Amino acid sequence: MNQKEYEWVRQTRNTLLDYCAEIDPNDFTRQNGFGWESVRDSLVHIADCYYAWLGSFVLLKTKKPITPKEDRQYFDLDKIKERFTQVDIIVNEVFEKYDIHLNELMERKIPWRKAPEIISITPGKLLMHTITHEYHHKGQITAMLRQMGYEPPNTDVLGTED
Repeated sequence: MNQKEYEWVRQTRNTLLDYCAEIDPNDFTRQNGFGWESVRDSLVHIADCYYAWLGSFVLLKTKKPITPKEDRQYFDLDKIKERFTQVDIIVNEVFEKYDIHLNELMERKIPWRKAPEIISITPGKLLMHTITHEYHHKGQITAMLRQMGYEPPNTDVLGTED
């Protein structure tokens, strides 16, 4: 994974975020009964994954990277876009700090968990995890949108600019 490839991830994310600005605000927060329940909550969860694994575990920036369920209601689309801007900063910092060391093992306690669980993993694998995790949930979001009668845009990497 490199910054060029991450740019493709950003492009597909922005396609979805721009589309979300066009849907009914009630549909943005509608509980759909699967995944993270709503488009909004799923987007917050995606960003939280980057915050947790890259911002907290890799960069040691916080011990509380997960948005409590009761706080998700305060996230509108603009706040979610701001959160993803911060995610991009975290990802860029991982690229800068680890550069050619993305595949070197790290052994650490998971900062946001109370149990003293120590894992051994590379920053590169966590970067790949956060991206595949994002695409998994973007698929759920597009399914939610389709169930509500929308026709979401293509968010596949093949639709990005080189």
